[in-house]
Amino acid sequence: MNLGTRLALWAGPTVPVPLSPTLLESLEEARVTTGDRGRSGFQLTFRAGRDSMSLLDYQALLGPQLRPFNRVILVMTFGPLPEVLMDGVITNQQLSPGSEPGTTTITVTGEDLSVLMDMEERSEEHPAQPEPVIALKILARYARYGVIPMVIPPVAMDIPLPIERTPVQQGTDLAYLEQMAERFSHVFYVTPGPAPLTSTAYWGPPVRVGVPQPALSVNLGPSTNVDTIQFQYDGLASTFVEGEVQDRRTNAKVPVRTGFSTRIPLVPQPAWLTQSHRRIKQQRSSGLDAVQAFTRAQADTDSSQDNVVTASGSLDGSRYGRILRPRGLVGLRGAGFTYDGLYYVQQVSHQIRRGAYTQDFTLTREGTGSITPVVIP
Repeated sequence: MNLGTRLALWAGPTVPVPLSPTLLESLEEARVTTGDRGRSGFQLTFRAGRDSMSLLDYQALLGPQLRPFNRVILVMTFGPLPEVLMDGVITNQQLSPGSEPGTTTITVTGEDLSVLMDMEERSEEHPAQPEPVIALKILARYARYGVIPMVIPPVAMDIPLPIERTPVQQGTDLAYLEQMAERFSHVFYVTPGPAPLTSTAYWGPPVRVGVPQPALSVNLGPSTNVDTIQFQYDGLASTFVEGEVQDRRTNAKVPVRTGFSTRIPLVPQPAWLTQSHRRIKQQRSSGLDAVQAFTRAQADTDSSQDNVVTASGSLDGSRYGRILRPRGLVGLRGAGFTYDGLYYVQQVSHQIRRGAYTQDFTLTREGTGSITPVVIP
């Protein structure tokens, strides 16, 4: 890494503290993977050695900072600006003894704080509570870890009447949060920050609004920060739903049909509007009312549009000058009108070594073209 890009590491059983100088000096590589669904993860690899002062065991194993379920925080600093890259807990420790001096390594692997929500299965009723209220109630249990809830209600919501049904959780908190989100084509994830020792738990639709992150630049001479990139258009991704449902309240058959995406558009030529052929999925749900059936059908259509166009590649983190965040927007320029413009950042993998910092990314959107004359450089 250059002088303007630095990595700080904190670890500890209760309140993490800066990594000891010996451990920090022995760090070979740090990897962090974040995405818009599921848990984010990290992996730290350290060189390990034994000397006359550590005859019993490797010093890194005798110390308290790399033990399972210790909390770990990684902070990247670009110039004067620090950014929290990961806040999680260690879930796995691996020792790989080497046959030559200096080849032994200790690797610790961990996940973000949502792993703590997947530790205990529960059987719990939530009478007369819709999904957003249930999500807030579940997330309140994790306030002691600095988890801040952000819950966005869906457009259409069915409030359960106790005389008709009672939502029941059978499983871990994380599994139930993800299950509820899937019904509305929503996502659930825990993202580090905005400050160290805090994290934000987001339950809601994919974030496709707001100020885009600084642009990814392709084939633009000195402004280029993307090393490699490739684009893919999947003509079979866009899917629509047709059929009918027997409303459980009125017992009448109601037609269910979707014809467009309700996602905020990122392109002028979405696949659902421009493709001459459409994939049709039959509505086969039962035991629902008309609102529930249409909500789930629209969720299927919306989620199918997300991956029509995929861009994957790698960028130089030092030249980019900040962390590319998933679960938000980024502009791309230099690839031509068809694939330039705004994208939703689906996943980013970071690899940090001495003298090098790369970010592998996956971007998605629902079609081609750019709706903006320029993107933020």
